[in-house]
Amino acid sequence: MDGRAPEPLAVQTPEAFAAQFVMRRAPRPGLADSTLLLVRERLVADGMRETISLHNLDDEATVVTIELLADADFADLFSVKEGRAASGGAETAVVDDELVLHDRTDLVRGVRVTASGGPAVSPGALTWRVVVAPRQCRRLELTVQPTWANQSVKSRFRHGEELQASAPARKIAAWRDTTTTVETDHPALMQVLTRTESDLGALLIDDDAAGRPFVAAGAPWYMTLFGRDSLLTAWMALPIDVGLSVGTLQQLAETQGRREDPVTEEQPGRIMHEIRRGPASADALGGNVYYGSVDATLLFVMLLAEAWRWGADEAAVRALLPAADAALEWAEHYGDGDGDGFVEYRRATDRGLINQGWKDSFDGINDATGRVATAPIALCEVQGYHYAALLGRAELAEAFDEAALAARLRSRAESLRKRFIDAFWLPDRGWYAVALDGRKQPVDALTSNVGHCLWTGIATDEHAQRIVERLADEDMDSGFGLRTLATTMGAYNPMSYHNGSVWPHDTAIVIAGLLRYAHINGAVELAERLAAGLLEAAGAFGGRLPELYCGFPRAQFGSPVPYPTSCSPQAWASAAPLLLVRSFLGLQPHVPQRRLTVCPRLPRDWGHVTLTDLRLGDVTVHVRAEGEVVKVDGLDDGWQVVTTGA
Repeated sequence: MDGRAPEPLAVQTPEAFAAQFVMRRAPRPGLADSTLLLVRERLVADGMRETISLHNLDDEATVVTIELLADADFADLFSVKEGRAASGGAETAVVDDELVLHDRTDLVRGVRVTASGGPAVSPGALTWRVVVAPRQCRRLELTVQPTWANQSVKSRFRHGEELQASAPARKIAAWRDTTTTVETDHPALMQVLTRTESDLGALLIDDDAAGRPFVAAGAPWYMTLFGRDSLLTAWMALPIDVGLSVGTLQQLAETQGRREDPVTEEQPGRIMHEIRRGPASADALGGNVYYGSVDATLLFVMLLAEAWRWGADEAAVRALLPAADAALEWAEHYGDGDGDGFVEYRRATDRGLINQGWKDSFDGINDATGRVATAPIALCEVQGYHYAALLGRAELAEAFDEAALAARLRSRAESLRKRFIDAFWLPDRGWYAVALDGRKQPVDALTSNVGHCLWTGIATDEHAQRIVERLADEDMDSGFGLRTLATTMGAYNPMSYHNGSVWPHDTAIVIAGLLRYAHINGAVELAERLAAGLLEAAGAFGGRLPELYCGFPRAQFGSPVPYPTSCSPQAWASAAPLLLVRSFLGLQPHVPQRRLTVCPRLPRDWGHVTLTDLRLGDVTVHVRAEGEVVKVDGLDDGWQVVTTGA
């Protein structure tokens, strides 16, 4: 503005897709104040629109020269995340008073910049000379649109529309209208639940011709369909929207593996890990669709059964049964390559991920001394997922008159559980080994992974008692959530990605596991303490739980320390508070059996928790709970309600 950078005053982010930057023209020499306010309102959708408002607060007209510089590096997202310099850059030109930029490396990808107000356009810059009348406002509008081979992506921006009327705002309003309303007396929990609804709506994608919804894994690095992330997020979000689970399952079934390809690690029945469409995708992971995940295939079957219990359309569930059966076939054959009864992983080439569970960093699986485990690796939580998947598919088989199949699946599940307990339990330590390594030796580090074994129910009560005691120690509980690795382990580093950091979704899953074993001494108390730590952390991050944060003890720093490249919003972190609410409510619907179980154990400071317009199949339910008391409205006489003491 007039040759000088405007002075920043404030930034507002009313939605995940919108921001407002409040600035002023720098005061003239010798003056302390400025009378020209500049507000830039940015909206991101299938491009970017920015409204530039100039507010003259003086009684005299003012003239101002505004220069906006525009450039692009067309860097691949992997390059941005890793801090690598972009290799290309932009070819810049002016075409029909529009600024056009093309990727210098291929001249196919591009950006077109257009603006109102008649700016002078030169390669790399737009310049306006504007007169703003006394006490009046002038608005300029700028649109940045991606192009492909000189053709613009179809824009949904409309000239002059307010934020509330924009396509992204209409989309999230529709999302809010169809989801369950969750309310509580607890201010921090209410704040994070409000943010959860907004962020999940912002991460929602339905770009398929059939309009099937799914949630992208996280912004800015993972705005794409992921196997593990999307499945777990959909599971956590069941209390507010069952349709999200169905859409996620349908999307993943379409890309389910059908052949063997060592480069992408595709195998028949395998659920993919992630989709990438950037220019460096093939270089990073071997292909645009990469399958190197050991747990997504099992989580797929788990979610299908759970979505059915929550009232997913029976026809949709039946249509997905072949995909679920192919997934279990993958687990039995490809997943268990050595025939020992455990699902393990080893990457097929040097392009793939070394570790293929949720802790997928190269050093994410290690023993108590810090030594990295050697492949093939059988993770403890993956055996739990397999156990739950077998039981879930067995329940579907029983419901759909396949009694013999159900019996076989239950037998496989029980056999797996016995083998797991024998091979993974460390009696001298009091926890399950995080994995078995390539020599079938236990990898003996104390990790949060063992809490997932509580969540899936594969743990015995005796083992659960000792695990609760170990997880309650200060070496695991940071005060702001559960650490991924105990402070007493050799690889512990509170600033690492997976070796001592805190992941909110991980802590929420462990809390769900603790409340599954609520009859175990200390389980409920630990669940409450971990939940309180998560909510305090959320407050420190403005009500939004990030993907992860550092695992420093609360006594060392009074607030959680951010992890530098953490996604925010991130899907399963955003959905984690919903799993907390569901778990403390003891909410377990079974729509096909017309049964609703609600056994609340709400923390005292939560006050009441209310779920309004909870859709369970063809009924809409309202649930209100406080402490261990619950009231359910909306069910007809054909339903059974199971509550505490029933």
